[in-house]
Amino acid sequence: MQTIMAMNTVSHLPVIPAITKVSKSVIRILGCNPGKMTLQGTNTYLIGTGRKRLLLDAGEPDKPKFIEHLRQVLKDENVAIENILITHWHNDHIGGVKDVLAIEEAKGCKVWKFPRTDADDHYPDLPTDLHPLRDGQKFAVEGATIEVVHTPGHTTDHIVVTHEESGALFSGDCILGDSTTVFEDLYEYMRSLQKILQLEPTVIYPAHGSIIENPNERIKYYIMHRNKREEAICELLKGHKEHPFTDLDIVKAIYKDTPTEMWPVAAYNVNHHLRKLAKEGKVIESTADDKTVWKFNDARSVL
Repeated sequence: MQTIMAMNTVSHLPVIPAITKVSKSVIRILGCNPGKMTLQGTNTYLIGTGRKRLLLDAGEPDKPKFIEHLRQVLKDENVAIENILITHWHNDHIGGVKDVLAIEEAKGCKVWKFPRTDADDHYPDLPTDLHPLRDGQKFAVEGATIEVVHTPGHTTDHIVVTHEESGALFSGDCILGDSTTVFEDLYEYMRSLQKILQLEPTVIYPAHGSIIENPNERIKYYIMHRNKREEAICELLKGHKEHPFTDLDIVKAIYKDTPTEMWPVAAYNVNHHLRKLAKEGKVIESTADDKTVWKFNDARSVL
């Protein structure tokens, strides 16, 4: 198979080829949608060794280079797509389904996704119905048996996928290759990280960033990173008990190595930390100058 290199527009990140055969039964096709949130782009994966294969995630809509590369892989391998599995509802994972289904080798294949619990799960642009995934569901193609594991936190519908034969794990946006991720529910996200740790993957294929060859170490780092962020927030508020902080104030104080253009993303994560701490009674939320602010709860002695 010809290897095509993708241009790295996110300059500080490693270059990821547009097409990579990462194992005997897994081919990675880059979504050609680099950016601050998508890193080098969305990694999609063609899984299996036989005539009928499974595609994990479908990238963003209207990315002709991605479709060109996917067509090339299907032609070179002389295969068709039987099922498309979507890791979660974000547009850079589900948005490209309509374009993939327009490929001759993908016509008539089924599209699967775990149902959302926080919002309507209807996608009017999709030319086909979504089939609901369930936790523990298995798919078998020649050369690969995969199992769906529900891992909410990044989103309510997020899944990871395990590869039975190799012990590999496809982590979606739960764990990224060259960065940390965002989440909607920190409590659920931390539980999902523990669940993934217990799976003991041999390698992690993320939806963004480079392949993770040291999965156990990386998962533990993710857990430690979130715990340290929470400790830093608590210590900051505890050390300035009379001073209310906004989310952005906290980012400026403790995210010393984060570029300023990423502060809004960091503030989003900080807000989820604070809401978790508020539920635990450790911080107090109030309003000042029409802004949400946070203070240490001096009535609690746990910090």
